Amino acid sequence: MDIQAFRLCYPLTFTKTNSNHTIKRHKTHFKPRNCSNSSNTPFNEAAYEAERLTLDAKARQSMAVEEENSSLRDDPKAWKWIIRKRIWDLMEDNNFAQNPRPVHHRIPNFVAASLAAEKMRDLDVFRGAQCVKVNPDSPQKQVRFLTLSDGKKLLTPQPRLRTGFFSVIESNMLTLGTIKEACTSIGVAKYGRPIGLDEKIKVDLIVIGSVAVDPSTGARLGKGEGFAELEYGMLRYMGAIDDSTLVVTSVHECQLVDDIPVEKLLIHDVPVDIICTPAKVIFTHTSIPKPQGIYWDKLSPEKLGQIRILRDLKRRIEQETGQKLPTGPSEKLPPSAQRGRRG
Repeated sequence: MDIQAFRLCYPLTFTKTNSNHTIKRHKTHFKPRNCSNSSNTPFNEAAYEAERLTLDAKARQSMAVEEENSSLRDDPKAWKWIIRKRIWDLMEDNNFAQNPRPVHHRIPNFVAASLAAEKMRDLDVFRGAQCVKVNPDSPQKQVRFLTLSDGKKLLTPQPRLRTGFFSVIESNMLTLGTIKEACTSIGVAKYGRPIGLDEKIKVDLIVIGSVAVDPSTGARLGKGEGFAELEYGMLRYMGAIDDSTLVVTSVHECQLVDDIPVEKLLIHDVPVDIICTPAKVIFTHTSIPKPQGIYWDKLSPEKLGQIRILRDLKRRIEQETGQKLPTGPSEKLPPSAQRGRRG
């Protein structure tokens, strides 16, 4: 681990008092952006889904371009794309995946994902959790369903954080007939309560999607967009989670790998503590440090331009501290990844 691994991220700033240094988290007050269930405007399911699918297709195309470009130059992230492609190809060639297909540039919706979800449901940490954060991808749909069915609070990010931040759904907000719908992206938009960064919430368990994961170290690879890391960092900033909050993933057995080099992981990469497959549960006993927050010096101006909540947070911290936060190196996003700023 290089020296950057020991550097605290900027949401935690040091305030000097006498001879001691104390850590102070600057409070922010953000209201969630307009959402379908927070206004009197009828929710247009068709328009929402059409926009979601369009943006999803653009994002996957962008990742495909990034994957191709990484193979043409000395890219430090090229090794990640090599492992991802191997897993995606393996799942397609052996029909280990369900729709949506092809699985390339997705968190794969693997065969028997519901069995892995049941394995997760049997975990003591899941049983005891009151609030579970679950990623919005297809293979974790059953996890979201079980979370709500068991009377827990479900915290799920809005897709690619494009319309806001997180949404909270509670079973008492639903009927038996709407729980299944609430587990979909449309259902989250219809029934979820959007929250801001000043929300007082405690997350007891994080469920995260993976393309590949090493059971011996807990090292994990996502699909390459980095949103899982940003979501984790923002939850740390909110004080909703800490180092003791367990991270669980569910995958097919073919997604278990042994060639993720821990020494090449970045400071913001999120390791997993528990892996659930359709056949077994693996406790990784990971020793990889968990991210401590948002690492502004890793975020490119282009990435910030895609996510309003991060731009708002950065601006607020700079106003409150009187110090300009660092920005990561610029990156050239493919045209399909460039979206107009909103606000």
